[in-house]
Amino acid sequence: MTTQQSAPRAVAAVKRTGGVGSLYSGEFGAVIGRGLRATKSSNYIVVASGFFEPVFYLLSLGLGLGSYIGAVQDGGHAIPYAAYIAPGLLAVSAMNGAIYDSTWNVFFKMHFGKLYEGMLATSLGPLDVALGEILLALLRGGVYATGFLIVMQVLGLNLSWTAILAIPAVLLIAFGFASLGMAITSYLKTFQQMDWINFALLPMFLLSATFYPLSVYPVPIQWFIQALPLWQAVDMLRQLTTGFFEPSMVIHLVYYAVLIGLGLLFTTKRLRALFLD
Repeated sequence: MTTQQSAPRAVAAVKRTGGVGSLYSGEFGAVIGRGLRATKSSNYIVVASGFFEPVFYLLSLGLGLGSYIGAVQDGGHAIPYAAYIAPGLLAVSAMNGAIYDSTWNVFFKMHFGKLYEGMLATSLGPLDVALGEILLALLRGGVYATGFLIVMQVLGLNLSWTAILAIPAVLLIAFGFASLGMAITSYLKTFQQMDWINFALLPMFLLSATFYPLSVYPVPIQWFIQALPLWQAVDMLRQLTTGFFEPSMVIHLVYYAVLIGLGLLFTTKRLRALFLD
């Protein structure tokens, strides 16, 4: 039995000797299909919680506390508080969906389900697995964020027609976080190390100008916050939903393009080192 199981892997290893073909077969859709079928049997309450959490923040803080705060000055523009924090929570919604699928789910598949070993014993390459898992996480983040954007529209918190551009922007953000999450997870080995992810997400959620302007911080802290991926996402979506554009939009797009490229690179190299080399 062991010999029969190892044979396909040996054949696959022979096929991957050098070149792009050693990493990519173009069949990443099989990984996505397997993930979608597995999602059907998962706990939908857990899945739905990732969408409702930012909605509850919006209702309690944006509409509740916002009635006392009034407008917020941001970049010389007065923005109603609910409309100010809504794009920040939209970015958080995209981050939550992408990070959950690309960290805990990937960790289980890698260390307990042993799924990647089986996948890489077929014609799939490590880039196929990385792309499939990251796009699956992107899909979840995109669904969360699109639903949240609809809630914003119903509540009248999209202040410009350019808010429709937030949908492709959200997919870019989810892609970036999914790439980053899977790249980091591929290097983690224990549940204790996985807790580091939550340790990093909470302060990023609270500090990335989600609830108040960046100007409230001292300048050195502002520089640190502006280097965080969530702040890049929050500022990009805030410009799109309010219609107040700045040159920094180009920086945000380039930032996420680089984040996606690096995430794919490190994930592919790590999967190859773990299961093929």
